Amino acid sequence: MINFAGRNLKIFLRQKSAVFFSLLGVFVIIGLYVVFLGDVWATEFDLPDKDILMNNWIIAGIVSVASITTAMGAFQTMVEDRIKKNSKDFFSAPIKRFQIVGGYILSAYIVGVFMCLVAFALGEAYIVFSGGELLSAEGMIKAIAVILLSTAASSSLVFFMVSFFSSSSAFSTASTVLGTLIGFVTGIYLPIGSLPDGVQWVVKLFPVSHSAALMRQVMMDSAMQNSFDGIPESYLDDFKEMVGVVYNYGDYTAVPLTHVIVLLGTAALFFVLAVVNVSRKRA
Repeated sequence: MINFAGRNLKIFLRQKSAVFFSLLGVFVIIGLYVVFLGDVWATEFDLPDKDILMNNWIIAGIVSVASITTAMGAFQTMVEDRIKKNSKDFFSAPIKRFQIVGGYILSAYIVGVFMCLVAFALGEAYIVFSGGELLSAEGMIKAIAVILLSTAASSSLVFFMVSFFSSSSAFSTASTVLGTLIGFVTGIYLPIGSLPDGVQWVVKLFPVSHSAALMRQVMMDSAMQNSFDGIPESYLDDFKEMVGVVYNYGDYTAVPLTHVIVLLGTAALFFVLAVVNVSRKRA
Protein backbone atom coordinates (compact mmCIF):
# COMPACT_ATOMS: atom_id res chain seq x y z
CA MET A 1 0.00 0.00 0.00
CA ILE A 2 2.81 2.40 0.88
CA ASN A 3 4.63 1.67 -2.38
CA PHE A 4 1.42 2.22 -4.31
CA ALA A 5 0.86 5.54 -2.51
CA GLY A 6 4.43 6.55 -3.37
CA ARG A 7 3.79 5.77 -7.03
CA ASN A 8 0.65 7.96 -6.99
CA LEU A 9 2.53 10.83 -5.35
CA LYS A 10 5.27 10.76 -7.99
CA ILE A 11 2.70 10.88 -10.78
CA PHE A 12 0.84 13.76 -9.11
CA LEU A 13 3.97 15.82 -8.49
CA ARG A 14 5.05 15.42 -12.11
CA GLN A 15 1.84 17.12 -13.16
CA LYS A 16 2.59 20.75 -12.34
CA SER A 17 -0.86 21.88 -13.47
CA ALA A 18 -2.55 19.43 -11.09
CA VAL A 19 -0.49 20.78 -8.19
CA PHE A 20 -1.35 24.36 -9.13
CA PHE A 21 -5.08 23.77 -9.58
CA SER A 22 -5.23 21.89 -6.29
CA LEU A 23 -4.50 25.18 -4.54
CA LEU A 24 -6.31 27.42 -7.01
CA GLY A 25 -9.60 27.19 -5.12
CA VAL A 26 -7.85 28.36 -1.95
CA PHE A 27 -6.33 31.35 -3.73
CA VAL A 28 -9.69 32.25 -5.28
CA ILE A 29 -11.42 32.30 -1.88
CA ILE A 30 -8.60 34.39 -0.37
CA GLY A 31 -8.86 36.81 -3.30
CA LEU A 32 -12.63 37.08 -3.00
CA TYR A 33 -12.34 37.82 0.70
CA VAL A 34 -9.54 40.38 0.39
CA VAL A 35 -11.08 42.23 -2.56
CA PHE A 36 -14.81 41.94 -1.88
CA LEU A 37 -16.01 40.19 1.24
CA GLY A 38 -13.66 41.34 3.97
CA ASP A 39 -14.97 44.88 4.37
CA VAL A 40 -18.58 43.73 3.94
CA TRP A 41 -18.56 41.34 6.90
CA ALA A 42 -16.28 43.46 9.05
CA THR A 43 -18.85 46.27 8.97
CA GLU A 44 -21.55 43.88 10.22
CA PHE A 45 -19.96 43.73 13.67
CA ASP A 46 -19.34 46.81 15.81
CA LEU A 47 -16.39 45.42 17.78
CA PRO A 48 -12.82 46.43 18.61
CA ASP A 49 -10.26 44.89 16.20
CA LYS A 50 -13.09 43.48 14.12
CA ASP A 51 -10.90 43.27 11.01
CA ILE A 52 -8.41 41.01 12.79
CA LEU A 53 -11.27 38.92 14.18
CA MET A 54 -12.84 38.36 10.75
CA ASN A 55 -9.46 37.71 9.11
CA ASN A 56 -8.98 34.80 11.50
CA TRP A 57 -12.52 33.65 10.72
CA ILE A 58 -11.98 33.48 6.96
CA ILE A 59 -8.50 31.93 7.14
CA ALA A 60 -9.79 29.19 9.46
CA GLY A 61 -12.49 28.40 6.93
CA ILE A 62 -10.11 28.48 3.99
CA VAL A 63 -7.72 26.01 5.61
CA SER A 64 -10.63 23.67 6.28
CA VAL A 65 -11.89 23.94 2.69
CA ALA A 66 -8.38 23.25 1.37
CA SER A 67 -8.50 19.78 2.92
CA ILE A 68 -11.22 18.72 0.50
CA THR A 69 -10.35 20.71 -2.64
CA THR A 70 -6.70 19.66 -2.65
CA ALA A 71 -7.62 16.03 -1.98
CA MET A 72 -9.95 16.18 -4.98
CA GLY A 73 -7.07 17.28 -7.20
CA ALA A 74 -4.87 14.45 -5.97
CA PHE A 75 -7.43 11.83 -7.02
CA GLN A 76 -7.03 12.81 -10.65
CA THR A 77 -4.37 10.07 -10.76
CA MET A 78 -6.98 7.42 -10.00
CA VAL A 79 -9.30 8.65 -12.75
CA GLU A 80 -6.44 8.61 -15.26
CA ASP A 81 -5.60 5.06 -14.20
CA ARG A 82 -9.12 4.05 -15.12
CA ILE A 83 -9.04 5.89 -18.43
CA LYS A 84 -5.70 4.28 -19.37
CA LYS A 85 -6.90 0.88 -18.07
CA ASN A 86 -4.04 0.74 -15.57
CA SER A 87 -6.58 -0.24 -12.95
CA LYS A 88 -7.04 -3.62 -14.70
CA ASP A 89 -3.41 -4.42 -13.91
CA PHE A 90 -3.82 -3.40 -10.28
CA PHE A 91 -6.93 -5.53 -9.80
CA SER A 92 -5.30 -8.58 -11.38
CA ALA A 93 -2.19 -8.22 -9.20
CA PRO A 94 -1.87 -10.05 -5.85
CA ILE A 95 -3.01 -7.03 -3.86
CA LYS A 96 -6.21 -6.63 -1.87
CA ARG A 97 -8.76 -4.05 -2.85
CA PHE A 98 -8.54 -2.24 0.49
CA GLN A 99 -4.79 -1.81 -0.12
CA ILE A 100 -5.52 -0.18 -3.48
CA VAL A 101 -8.05 2.12 -1.82
CA GLY A 102 -5.62 2.79 1.02
CA GLY A 103 -2.83 3.65 -1.43
CA TYR A 104 -4.96 6.19 -3.27
CA ILE A 105 -6.27 7.72 -0.04
CA LEU A 106 -2.82 7.83 1.58
CA SER A 107 -1.30 9.69 -1.37
CA ALA A 108 -4.23 12.14 -1.43
CA TYR A 109 -3.93 12.52 2.34
CA ILE A 110 -0.25 13.46 2.10
CA VAL A 111 -0.99 15.95 -0.67
CA GLY A 112 -3.92 17.39 1.27
CA VAL A 113 -1.95 17.81 4.49
CA PHE A 114 0.93 19.51 2.69
CA MET A 115 -1.37 21.88 0.78
CA CYS A 116 -3.34 22.70 3.94
CA LEU A 117 -0.12 23.53 5.76
CA VAL A 118 0.84 25.82 2.89
CA ALA A 119 -2.57 27.51 3.05
CA PHE A 120 -2.29 27.79 6.83
CA ALA A 121 1.18 29.36 6.60
CA LEU A 122 0.01 31.85 3.97
CA GLY A 123 -3.07 32.64 6.05
CA GLU A 124 -1.04 33.28 9.19
CA ALA A 125 1.30 35.53 7.18
CA TYR A 126 -1.71 37.50 5.91
CA ILE A 127 -3.12 37.86 9.44
CA VAL A 128 0.21 39.14 10.79
CA PHE A 129 0.65 41.46 7.80
CA SER A 130 -2.82 42.92 8.41
CA GLY A 131 -2.04 43.68 12.06
CA GLY A 132 -3.02 40.46 13.82
CA GLU A 133 -1.01 38.13 16.02
CA LEU A 134 0.70 34.88 15.16
CA LEU A 135 -0.85 31.84 16.82
CA SER A 136 0.83 30.62 19.99
CA ALA A 137 2.82 27.38 19.96
CA GLU A 138 -0.12 25.59 21.56
CA GLY A 139 -2.46 27.05 18.98
CA MET A 140 -0.15 25.93 16.17
CA ILE A 141 -0.13 22.36 17.46
CA LYS A 142 -3.93 22.33 17.76
CA ALA A 143 -4.34 23.77 14.26
CA ILE A 144 -2.02 21.13 12.77
CA ALA A 145 -3.94 18.41 14.62
CA VAL A 146 -7.19 19.71 13.10
CA ILE A 147 -5.58 19.71 9.64
CA LEU A 148 -4.46 16.09 10.04
CA LEU A 149 -7.93 15.01 11.17
CA SER A 150 -9.81 17.08 8.63
CA THR A 151 -7.72 15.84 5.71
CA ALA A 152 -8.29 12.21 6.72
CA ALA A 153 -12.07 12.71 6.64
CA SER A 154 -11.95 14.71 3.41
CA SER A 155 -9.71 12.18 1.63
CA SER A 156 -12.03 9.27 2.40
CA LEU A 157 -15.13 11.27 1.49
CA VAL A 158 -13.71 12.50 -1.82
CA PHE A 159 -12.35 9.08 -2.74
CA PHE A 160 -15.80 7.57 -2.34
CA MET A 161 -17.20 10.25 -4.68
CA VAL A 162 -14.44 9.80 -7.26
CA SER A 163 -14.76 6.01 -7.17
CA PHE A 164 -17.90 6.41 -9.30
CA PHE A 165 -16.11 8.33 -12.08
CA SER A 166 -14.49 6.70 -15.09
CA SER A 167 -13.96 9.70 -17.37
CA SER A 168 -12.01 12.92 -17.16
CA SER A 169 -15.08 14.98 -18.09
CA ALA A 170 -17.06 13.60 -15.15
CA PHE A 171 -14.15 14.25 -12.82
CA SER A 172 -13.67 17.81 -14.12
CA THR A 173 -17.37 18.56 -13.74
CA ALA A 174 -17.44 17.22 -10.20
CA SER A 175 -14.32 19.21 -9.30
CA THR A 176 -15.91 22.40 -10.62
CA VAL A 177 -19.18 21.81 -8.77
CA LEU A 178 -17.39 20.90 -5.55
CA GLY A 179 -15.11 23.92 -5.77
CA THR A 180 -18.10 26.18 -6.33
CA LEU A 181 -20.34 24.81 -3.59
CA ILE A 182 -17.81 24.00 -0.89
CA GLY A 183 -17.55 27.60 0.28
CA PHE A 184 -21.29 27.76 0.86
CA VAL A 185 -21.84 24.35 2.50
CA THR A 186 -19.05 25.03 4.99
CA GLY A 187 -20.13 28.59 5.80
CA ILE A 188 -17.04 30.24 4.31
CA TYR A 189 -18.57 32.88 2.05
CA LEU A 190 -21.40 33.75 4.43
CA PRO A 191 -21.64 33.45 8.23
CA ILE A 192 -23.93 30.55 8.99
CA GLY A 193 -26.24 32.77 11.05
CA SER A 194 -27.14 34.77 7.93
CA LEU A 195 -28.42 31.69 6.09
CA PRO A 196 -31.98 30.27 6.11
CA ASP A 197 -32.64 27.63 8.78
CA GLY A 198 -32.73 24.77 6.28
CA VAL A 199 -29.38 25.75 4.79
CA GLN A 200 -27.91 26.10 8.27
CA TRP A 201 -28.77 22.47 8.94
CA VAL A 202 -27.06 21.45 5.69
CA VAL A 203 -23.92 23.27 6.82
CA LYS A 204 -24.01 21.76 10.29
CA LEU A 205 -24.45 18.23 8.93
CA PHE A 206 -21.74 18.45 6.28
CA PRO A 207 -18.61 16.68 7.65
CA VAL A 208 -16.02 19.26 6.56
CA SER A 209 -17.99 21.98 8.36
CA HIS A 210 -16.99 20.35 11.63
CA SER A 211 -13.30 20.84 10.83
CA ALA A 212 -14.10 24.49 10.06
CA ALA A 213 -15.72 24.87 13.49
CA LEU A 214 -12.69 23.31 15.19
CA MET A 215 -10.26 25.49 13.25
CA ARG A 216 -12.24 28.63 14.08
CA GLN A 217 -12.19 27.76 17.77
CA VAL A 218 -8.40 27.50 17.59
CA MET A 219 -7.61 30.48 15.39
CA MET A 220 -10.25 32.92 16.70
CA ASP A 221 -9.80 32.29 20.42
CA SER A 222 -7.33 35.09 21.13
CA ALA A 223 -9.02 37.54 18.74
CA MET A 224 -12.43 36.93 20.34
CA GLN A 225 -10.99 37.53 23.82
CA ASN A 226 -9.63 40.88 22.66
CA SER A 227 -12.72 41.97 20.73
CA PHE A 228 -15.19 40.94 23.45
CA ASP A 229 -13.21 42.13 26.45
CA GLY A 230 -15.65 43.85 28.81
CA ILE A 231 -18.68 42.80 26.74
CA PRO A 232 -21.34 40.53 28.31
CA GLU A 233 -20.69 36.85 27.61
CA SER A 234 -24.15 36.42 26.07
CA TYR A 235 -23.05 38.61 23.17
CA LEU A 236 -20.00 36.41 22.64
CA ASP A 237 -22.19 33.29 22.63
CA ASP A 238 -24.48 34.83 20.01
CA PHE A 239 -21.47 35.81 17.89
CA LYS A 240 -20.00 32.29 18.05
CA GLU A 241 -23.26 30.82 16.84
CA MET A 242 -23.62 33.48 14.15
CA VAL A 243 -20.24 32.85 12.51
CA GLY A 244 -20.06 29.09 13.04
CA VAL A 245 -17.55 28.86 15.86
CA VAL A 246 -20.06 26.62 17.63
CA TYR A 247 -22.95 24.60 16.21
CA ASN A 248 -26.26 24.31 18.03
CA TYR A 249 -28.58 21.42 17.27
CA GLY A 250 -31.76 22.44 19.03
CA ASP A 251 -30.89 22.49 22.73
CA TYR A 252 -27.57 20.71 22.19
CA THR A 253 -24.36 22.65 21.60
CA ALA A 254 -21.62 20.61 19.95
CA VAL A 255 -18.39 20.42 21.93
CA PRO A 256 -14.95 19.87 20.34
CA LEU A 257 -15.17 16.13 21.01
CA THR A 258 -18.38 16.03 18.95
CA HIS A 259 -16.56 17.48 15.94
CA VAL A 260 -13.66 15.05 16.39
CA ILE A 261 -16.02 12.06 16.53
CA VAL A 262 -17.85 13.23 13.39
CA LEU A 263 -14.58 13.60 11.46
CA LEU A 264 -13.22 10.24 12.63
CA GLY A 265 -16.54 8.58 11.83
CA THR A 266 -16.57 10.18 8.37
CA ALA A 267 -13.05 8.93 7.62
CA ALA A 268 -13.91 5.36 8.70
CA LEU A 269 -17.37 5.23 7.08
CA PHE A 270 -16.35 6.48 3.64
CA PHE A 271 -13.18 4.37 3.62
CA VAL A 272 -15.36 1.26 4.07
CA LEU A 273 -17.87 2.47 1.47
CA ALA A 274 -15.04 3.17 -0.99
CA VAL A 275 -13.60 -0.33 -0.49
CA VAL A 276 -17.05 -1.83 -1.12
CA ASN A 277 -17.58 0.29 -4.24
CA VAL A 278 -14.14 -0.50 -5.68
CA SER A 279 -14.56 -4.20 -4.87
CA ARG A 280 -17.65 -4.42 -7.04
CA LYS A 281 -15.88 -2.88 -10.04
CA ARG A 282 -13.71 -4.64 -12.55
CA ALA A 283 -11.84 -1.53 -13.60
